[in-house]
Amino acid sequence: MIKTYFYNHSEQTMHHDVDLNQIHEFLRSPEDLLWIDLYDVGNDELHYVAQIFNFHPLAIEDCLHVSPRAKVDDYEDYHFFVFHALRYNEESDTEITTLELNVFYGPNYVVTIHKHQMPSIGRIAAICLRNKKYMNKGPDFLLYSIVDGITDEYFPIMDRISVRIDELEDEIFDHQVEEITEEFLALKRTIILIRRVILPQRRIFAGLNGRMPFEIREENVPFYVDLVDHLERINDSTETFRDLVNGALDTYYSIVSANTTETMRILTIISTIMMPLTFVTGLFGMNVHIPLGNSNKGFWIIIIGCISIVSVMLYYFRKKRWI
Repeated sequence: MIKTYFYNHSEQTMHHDVDLNQIHEFLRSPEDLLWIDLYDVGNDELHYVAQIFNFHPLAIEDCLHVSPRAKVDDYEDYHFFVFHALRYNEESDTEITTLELNVFYGPNYVVTIHKHQMPSIGRIAAICLRNKKYMNKGPDFLLYSIVDGITDEYFPIMDRISVRIDELEDEIFDHQVEEITEEFLALKRTIILIRRVILPQRRIFAGLNGRMPFEIREENVPFYVDLVDHLERINDSTETFRDLVNGALDTYYSIVSANTTETMRILTIISTIMMPLTFVTGLFGMNVHIPLGNSNKGFWIIIIGCISIVSVMLYYFRKKRWI
């Protein structure tokens, strides 16, 4: 599916589904802006658009394959971006997945390519059908709006992860080792994936105080400053969550280790108490002549002696604070 949105600056009007065969007419004025959105298109449609704009084959190859990290490539006449949106479902096996968005950014055009539906792209496209608010401030503002929409979708995910960490911290005393460990490991994988997505995207825009990899209008700089702030906040949150998960997991392992030590201590005390009893009963159970062997009271004397030994040992253990 190919959708087109054209803003005519001289007429202050919006047009959609324009004829790409007249592309040179739409790109004649530097004040106009053309946005082409390609959703789940095949190779033929992709190469058709690439031929119109004369995009580099390496950039098209990146569009056809999944890129593991965000990046920006400078092709002199345009820039090629790779961004990633996130989809979070803690009930699924994968829990979190990435959706890739490829963007060609030119002086008066933007081409977006994605295989999956993206709510942020859909919202902007719906507004562009009836409003020029995203198209009348230049391609840099449209690019900001797209990336900012993707970034805003990270915050509910971060909020949910924060709640999950709090829940796990409350549950570490109640669950079995297998259950709680699996939850922690799944959460750690999720945080690592978010960091792997956020860090490269932050680096793309982190040069705002220095030299950006692409040109930004002066009036649009504050928007990019705000975008960098959002990415920094998300990155700081992922670092905090990583430390919290590692700390909670260490605490949980400490609790498990302490419980194991307590169990071993009790078993050691029981074994220690049983050792003299085993010796006494074994000694009096031999087929040899022993004291009290012919006495009717010998059995009870032995029982009382065993009880006395146990009592003395328990008293000694308690005095030493071993139990």
